[in-house]
Amino acid sequence: MAVSSMQAMNVIGLMDHIDEVITVLGESGVFHPDEVSDFYRNTRDFTHLQTKNIYAEPLTNLKASLNQTKRSFEPADTSEYNPSFEELEENARKISSEVDSYTDSIAQLNDKLAQAKRELETAGHFKGLGVEVEKVLKMRFIEARFGRLPKDSVQKLEAYKDDDFVDFAVCTEDRSHCWGVYFAPKGRSEQIDRIFEGLYFEPADITCDGETPNEKIEKYNKLIPELEKDVRDKKRELEDYLGANRYHITLCLSKLEELYLYAGIRSKALQYNNSFIIVGWVPTENVKALRHRLKRIDSVELDFSDAREEMEKSPPVKLKNCFLAKPFEFFTEMYGVPRYNEIDPTLFVAITYIIIFGIMFADLGQGLCLSVVGLLMWKLKKLKIGKILFPCGLSSAVMGTVLGSVFGFEELLNPMYKAMGFHEKPFEVMGNINTIILAAIGIGVGLLLTAMLLNIYSSIRQHNIGRALFSQSGLAGFIFYGALIFGLAGQLMFGIKVLTLPYIIGFIVLPFLLIFFDEPLSGLINREEQWQPESWGGYIVEKLFESIEVLLSYVTNTMSFLRVGAFVLVHAGMMLVVFVLARTVGGVGYWVVVVIGNGLVMALEALLVAIQVLRLEYYEMFSRFYSGEGRAYEPVKLMTD
Repeated sequence: MAVSSMQAMNVIGLMDHIDEVITVLGESGVFHPDEVSDFYRNTRDFTHLQTKNIYAEPLTNLKASLNQTKRSFEPADTSEYNPSFEELEENARKISSEVDSYTDSIAQLNDKLAQAKRELETAGHFKGLGVEVEKVLKMRFIEARFGRLPKDSVQKLEAYKDDDFVDFAVCTEDRSHCWGVYFAPKGRSEQIDRIFEGLYFEPADITCDGETPNEKIEKYNKLIPELEKDVRDKKRELEDYLGANRYHITLCLSKLEELYLYAGIRSKALQYNNSFIIVGWVPTENVKALRHRLKRIDSVELDFSDAREEMEKSPPVKLKNCFLAKPFEFFTEMYGVPRYNEIDPTLFVAITYIIIFGIMFADLGQGLCLSVVGLLMWKLKKLKIGKILFPCGLSSAVMGTVLGSVFGFEELLNPMYKAMGFHEKPFEVMGNINTIILAAIGIGVGLLLTAMLLNIYSSIRQHNIGRALFSQSGLAGFIFYGALIFGLAGQLMFGIKVLTLPYIIGFIVLPFLLIFFDEPLSGLINREEQWQPESWGGYIVEKLFESIEVLLSYVTNTMSFLRVGAFVLVHAGMMLVVFVLARTVGGVGYWVVVVIGNGLVMALEALLVAIQVLRLEYYEMFSRFYSGEGRAYEPVKLMTD
């Protein structure tokens, strides 16, 4: 549970060498730039070198054009490519213009093709009309409306059978509509239109330019293949262009991306007379190599200081974990990275998450399946959650072996148990409900006490002795909660008289009073000038209400772990239902129900367990010892994958 050691870095040099310095810092891929004003109190005489990233617009335009091609462009080596900004901007503009010309032509052809297909589909609904539609639409005394009616609306026309003009001539039908035409005398057209509107009539554009629908269908049957060929030809021209100019395109794109990133360093640099100042952060293990490269540049002066001596500048945090905990950095970062002097909870999360997940999803067969799914998610889709599911599935398989569950079959491992010297399965879930519930509470108590110990350690690291001693998750809270649990367990479960008067006063009342007065006591021991509250009366009244919340938090945090035991029982119950249904179906259907049931239970329960365990981590444990208010380490780095 650690973060990488960081060094604060100051770079000072002459303006003539700033581009060279920025290139070295950018190419290193380890430099996290910061604001000079955070390192120097008086920057009144300093000026910004650049407030606008001049590479943003050409890069955005070029990417927008290339994205339309739906092609990927691998980064190119730009070490020998050093054009001026004007040359680079012109190259990007030319590439964008040429690519846009092809993509615009393809888009226009596709629009024409789509329009032709729509026209063909519409005309097809009026196939068989042997008249020119324009002549029908231009009749002097009768108005024609071509379109479609829902089939149930056609039936409703029976209500208007006494009106000779409320009629609908059907040409064709599809699954839901009838296509055709109705006619209305010009004097009654508005009235008849309202009737058909109420019947959900939808007009269709059937303008045929002096053609009958059959002639229009014939025309579009010839036009569509021609348009499709034009689209293919234009796409082939685009492919030929991209193939012939691929190196030039990737070179220009890579250089723009590189300079865009490096401009981020320039935008934070300040100028003083003929000198520049750049500040930032570098991992300690990379300092030597970066110092060696920068020292080759004339006029450059470097200054490094340990981040522990620069805490007021909020050093960025780079998480550093072993292979087991590394995937779980995903969960830590979702909550928030730690402060530089705060403990990294990732290893704690990895161990507790894997174990609790395995207990709640205890099944040998389903656990192994979940591991395979997680592995495939990571290898094929590069999903971070896949690397988390893999060890969780193995944990489920181990716990499933202990509880004797294999795809819900509770007796399948009996031969193994007998070979190990047991007469039967050592633990029956449904027959030990009380034990499971008490074990879940015991797990919760153990983890909450561990979280308090982590808070004490973290507070000492941050030199906040008051919080380490007097907070509800500090030493006073640890003693109060631990003594209360120990006393109640001894009295209620084992009949041991633990809760004596000295015990209650020394281990429950006194620690609670320390928690009650934690703010003034913390201020006093931390040597704060304003350690006393403005009004002791107001403080006590406020703390009386807060104390209720503190006591409730101990209870609710503990009871939340009941869900661990509940999911053990839920899993057994759900699989019991699956097998009852399977036996009801019988025959071949038995195995069909078992397979489908296992799949549904595995998908549903894996999702619910993953969410519930994460909730326990965030709300019950993190709230005791972790703030997550740090700053992530984000070096200027050109992505190459």
